Amino acid sequence: MRVLLDPRRPTSPGARVTAADLVGLYAPPARRRWVRSNMVSTLDGSATGADGRSGSVNTPSDHRVFAVLRDHADAVLVGAGTVRDEGYTRLSPTRRSPVPAALVAVTRSGRVPEGLRTPTDGRGAGLLVTCSAAGERRLGRARSVLGDENVLVRGDDTVDLPAALDALAERGLRRVLLEGGPSLLGTALAAGVVDEMALSLVPRVVGGDNPRIVAGPPLTAPDGVALRPHLLLEESGTLCGLWRTR
Repeated sequence: MRVLLDPRRPTSPGARVTAADLVGLYAPPARRRWVRSNMVSTLDGSATGADGRSGSVNTPSDHRVFAVLRDHADAVLVGAGTVRDEGYTRLSPTRRSPVPAALVAVTRSGRVPEGLRTPTDGRGAGLLVTCSAAGERRLGRARSVLGDENVLVRGDDTVDLPAALDALAERGLRRVLLEGGPSLLGTALAAGVVDEMALSLVPRVVGGDNPRIVAGPPLTAPDGVALRPHLLLEESGTLCGLWRTR
């Protein structure tokens, strides 16, 4: 990889990036809580391939950044539908992250996706974030599967995402990586809880009516959410960058 933009080091454009450099470039700042999203998009704005999965448009460069982002995270926050669609399971240890991040699924219904259930041996924790609208019967089932302490009920009719993130921070899960899907990212942006967006732009065009990386109502009309560039890397046509919310 090579650096295209790094405002922290304006003389660095064109510099080659080693594996150790990549870890440092994506290190989150030390603060009470840091929420970073990570998404991938094709040149024509699709967040998925023809099979409806983001994995089908990933590139090797994107995978490298994806792994580094996970190694920096205390928790990976994902919508329950994405857990099912993308085949998520609880996270495994890595060389850089011997204590794997917790997999946290967000769902209004309170249903526990299979990826939180198994496998569990040697894997990170599995948590469910839901709301009171799920109902006591379904909440009881979730608690019987995951344990009382791993079912967070925040909000009445919908999940209160800021309150849920506060609860994760209280558990020491301060560095949160939000991996989608587009609806959850839209909700997080609307709630003002996203500090930074990681995006990989892959050199591919897929057409069709696939989703974009953000779904839901317009954000902060009329201008949306303003961001500033923090990092941009390139390798084999894939652009990997960080943008911070203003």
